[in-house]
Amino acid sequence: MYLTHSFISDEKKCNSQQPLVLAVEDHDDSLLLISYALESLGCRFICQRDSSATLLVAKEHQPDLIMLDILLPSINGIEVVRYLKQEPLTQNIPVVAVTALATKGDQERILKAGFDEYLSKPYMIEDLEAAIRRLLCGKFDLQPVYQLCQE
Repeated sequence: MYLTHSFISDEKKCNSQQPLVLAVEDHDDSLLLISYALESLGCRFICQRDSSATLLVAKEHQPDLIMLDILLPSINGIEVVRYLKQEPLTQNIPVVAVTALATKGDQERILKAGFDEYLSKPYMIEDLEAAIRRLLCGKFDLQPVYQLCQE
């Protein structure tokens, strides 16, 4: 079962005012950072280390946003986003590339493949927050991460 490689945040699952984000990242530290940022923003999230089940998870849970690493061991992020954009149930879900591929050519190639946003690692939490806010277009009331860090 694919959930052996995923975990779902358990806080406030019933609150429909919180966006659901699917994060796919094979490095534990990066996945932990993303989960902390999403939790700080008030998002519900599914974290997944194995990209081979991403399409199934996205179809089943219908997240509001997908954050996807490019350099993944089983199926790379560019192939995954192509599958997502061809599938009627997932084609309109915005997808953010979160990757170590940081050249201008990499960015152009990744965006051309179907990603809606691009973040190169290492990134600032504020950049992650801004990308999420842009893609969710004010549909949700998100907590500002920077303000939470100052308290």
